[in-house]
Amino acid sequence: MASPVPKALTVAGSDSGGGAGIQADLKTFNTLNVYGSSVLTALTAQNTVGVHGIHAVPTDFVEQQIKAVLGDIGADAVKTGMLFSAEIIDTVSSCFESYRVKNLVVDPVMIATSGDRLLSPDAVTSIRTRLFPLATVVTPNIPEAELLAGGSPIQTLEDMRRAARDLKQLGAQYILVKGGHLPFDDEGNPVDAERLRNDETTRAWCIDILFDGEQFSDFRSPFVHTRNTHGTGCTLSAAITASLAKGNEVRKAVEDGMKFVRKGLQTSFSVGKGAGPLNHFYSTSTNGDTETVPNGVSFAQLLKQSCAKDWDAYVNHPFVQGLGDGTLPVECFRHYIRQDYIFLTHYARANALAAFKEHEMEDICKAAEIVTYIGHECQLHIKYCEQWGISRKELEDTKEATANLAYTRYVLDRGMSGDRLDLRVAVAPCLFGYGEIGMRLANDPKTKREGNPYWEWISNYSKDDYQRAVRDGEELLDKLVEEMVPTSNKKRLQQLFDVFRQATVLEINFWEMGLKCLQ
Repeated sequence: MASPVPKALTVAGSDSGGGAGIQADLKTFNTLNVYGSSVLTALTAQNTVGVHGIHAVPTDFVEQQIKAVLGDIGADAVKTGMLFSAEIIDTVSSCFESYRVKNLVVDPVMIATSGDRLLSPDAVTSIRTRLFPLATVVTPNIPEAELLAGGSPIQTLEDMRRAARDLKQLGAQYILVKGGHLPFDDEGNPVDAERLRNDETTRAWCIDILFDGEQFSDFRSPFVHTRNTHGTGCTLSAAITASLAKGNEVRKAVEDGMKFVRKGLQTSFSVGKGAGPLNHFYSTSTNGDTETVPNGVSFAQLLKQSCAKDWDAYVNHPFVQGLGDGTLPVECFRHYIRQDYIFLTHYARANALAAFKEHEMEDICKAAEIVTYIGHECQLHIKYCEQWGISRKELEDTKEATANLAYTRYVLDRGMSGDRLDLRVAVAPCLFGYGEIGMRLANDPKTKREGNPYWEWISNYSKDDYQRAVRDGEELLDKLVEEMVPTSNKKRLQQLFDVFRQATVLEINFWEMGLKCLQ
């Protein structure tokens, strides 16, 4: 029987102070609604001041723990933290290979926040040669990236990118070089992190760099002025692991992890005499009220869960599978892209309506920017249709199909009769669904690439600009729900679930329209 919740495993050391290691990982999994299991590699006598002792767990017992967990419970994603020795790393790697572990996040823990070394010198080679090739994401901070990439100092953004390139050659799918040790000012000049923690008047930025072997993605966030950073790296890798366990793609998982850590730092508190921990349970504080959205769950996720069967039928529709394997009849696709042009025009109208319904100038401008973007996409769509032998005149003369008419008028009706949130939820299945479909097909080894006439369509929806639009849409929904839905208003939530489900069903009908054009 399938588990009702995602499952994640952490293989790491214990922090007796509770701020890092296994303890931080399990707190993070719990807050993010992921079932957490654990394998201990070492015990530490540790607090906020420093590491006072390390006791390695016997290698055969580490292996026994892994087999016990993976042989029974399994894991949708796995992370490693402190592995301590080359022998433990080799054993852990062999177990991962045997169980064909997927979604592996490697946090190459070498040095504690206090400065104490947590990895024996002979273990660096094992991390590079055994663990990196198995990893989905590796998350070194600046000192760790310097050591793993050969010792060259990292002092600029270009140095971070160089290190990412060097580390990518070791076999991991993605390298995330974390920039918390090297904040920058507005002009891109390095700022001393220690000075910033004691100077709240200076604005600075943390820039984390994700590299997939071809493209760099920079994640910029304001530097949080706090000394309570104990366990930050463990928590970030655990949050990324939790997001991967939920089925998210890597960039989304990294962004989810950074958002979790940022809020944890912003609400951190002092424990002990040294560097305290970030706050792993900031989202559980409700001032006595029940939260509208469960901890760690975006509203977009909640919407999808509310109509799980319909959502699955939408994103895994036979039309979609035909795009992936290249078997979709050409006439079906040509009919679909003609109707999609009509849909885009109404989609622009819906977003213009969204701009009208906004109250703040910044939000009005953002909605207007979307309309401009859709206009640009319409022009590209016209050129794309020409590649398929469809002229602009033929596009403009195309009669709107019943399924298209039903969908677009439903969206516009919700926008006219409802509020801002109704409209955003009505258009969400299109935005989120195409993003999910694009990423899944682009990363599925079964997807046909060479000779697939639909590969260009697939790659367009997996590109960074579209995926960024998806993330922006998710954040906007979270913001609107927080602002507009009273705490515990289950009736209003159900109304939004109904809107989302109806729009999802209309998306399914849109695919059906494409398949039935030959009948």
